[in-house]
Amino acid sequence: MLHLRVVSPSERSSEVLRILVADPGATHVTLARGAAVDPPGDVIEADLARGSVNTAVSALSALDLARTGSISFAPTGIMLSSAGQRADAAAPRPPDQAVVWEQLLEQSREGARFTPTFLAFLTIAILLSAVGVTTASPLTLVGAMVVGPEFRPLAALSVGLVRRDARLVRASARTLAISFPVAMAITVLATLLWVRLGWIGVGNVESAHAFDFIYQVGPFSLVVALLAGVAGMLAVVTSASAVLVGVFISVTTVPAAGLAAVAAFAGKWHAALSSLAQLGVNLIGIVVAGVAVLLLLQFADRRDGVLPRKR
Repeated sequence: MLHLRVVSPSERSSEVLRILVADPGATHVTLARGAAVDPPGDVIEADLARGSVNTAVSALSALDLARTGSISFAPTGIMLSSAGQRADAAAPRPPDQAVVWEQLLEQSREGARFTPTFLAFLTIAILLSAVGVTTASPLTLVGAMVVGPEFRPLAALSVGLVRRDARLVRASARTLAISFPVAMAITVLATLLWVRLGWIGVGNVESAHAFDFIYQVGPFSLVVALLAGVAGMLAVVTSASAVLVGVFISVTTVPAAGLAAVAAFAGKWHAALSSLAQLGVNLIGIVVAGVAVLLLLQFADRRDGVLPRKR
């Protein structure tokens, strides 16, 4: 369940209470009159079944509370309550099938942002990939896949396309378009340093058949990307974060970027271009799969009348 907290102007509180009390998926409704100082008003709280959040937030948003007060919600954690169990059972969607669209949009906006931290993680991941390729270390490649943060802007791009949020699409695309080239350029410079120090050799990167899967594009390149995109998006909308680790390991976005950087430095242009093609197939496949999943979920919510109005 999610805990809802509303700051409402006093003259709107009766309408807020009416909406929440009438919702079978809402329980533990409380009212603290005059408790809010800035903005002034009443504080109303409730626990909502995930399957009821979309309709409740949509109805509350129609009262203009986002401007005159606030609407916030967060996971409740462990709850021991018979009323809570009844609310979950009465909701139009089971908890593991409910998409909280406002929550998904906010997470996507955060994931789409280009930040120094995101660039640092992606650079570290691609550097690890370069080390894994040049030292023939599959474990290092797996570590690079786990460290890579690229799924967040890819998921945000899918959400932006489905919700027709041009700002979100632009932010996600900009983050990907800036971060990958910068991280790969840093990897080329690091490879130059490592070669000069005699730590690695790059002469056989194209003939390392153990890593053919990184740069040889085939039908399963797209299949794996699509499957990973489906699993990743389902994990995001259901908050199943443990599944995302498997998604990171299954796709070759970061390893392909690392190999492309090393191969370009070594002058192995066939391997570099093939790696970039592999990177492109994976990125596109993940986004296409994410869009398909969200369209199906959106269709189901529209059919059942639980999709909130588009902001």
